[in-house]
Amino acid sequence: MQKALRGLMAEVLGHVAEHGLPGEHHFYIGIDTTHPGVDMPDWLRARYPGEMTIVLQDWFADLAVLGDRFQVTLNFSNQPQTLVVPFAAVQTFIDPSVKFGLKFDEDEEGESGDFVPAAEPPRGTGDADGEPAGSDDGDDGGDDGGGSSADIVRLDRFRKT
Repeated sequence: MQKALRGLMAEVLGHVAEHGLPGEHHFYIGIDTTHPGVDMPDWLRARYPGEMTIVLQDWFADLAVLGDRFQVTLNFSNQPQTLVVPFAAVQTFIDPSVKFGLKFDEDEEGESGDFVPAAEPPRGTGDADGEPAGSDDGDDGGDDGGGSSADIVRLDRFRKT
């Protein structure tokens, strides 16, 4: 199930790479910055030593899906920086415009755990104004605290008949 959901996430990002974000859609993507294969500038890793939430909304460039990972250029303090993120490093994938999200948990063996629908962007990974890292406002982080809520999502509508 986890592999299929990560595949869905890859398919969605691939579509956005080709066609852009439709309508009001935007994504909050929580990543484990310590996961093997995450490629990011050292100063950014020092700022976010465990986890970071990036935003794909108004300004991002060079989004590409590369097999088991994606690459994107985001703006951090008016400095474009390219990140390479293995899909296995993604902890959350949220589209607040449709109140849909995926949460991937790791168990003791490093295998993905539960699917948890999420409705709100994760808290505690953005700047003082509540903008997650990589947002288009040029700020690069801080802790705004808070929590998140969840809605139940029915997957029946995604089934092929």
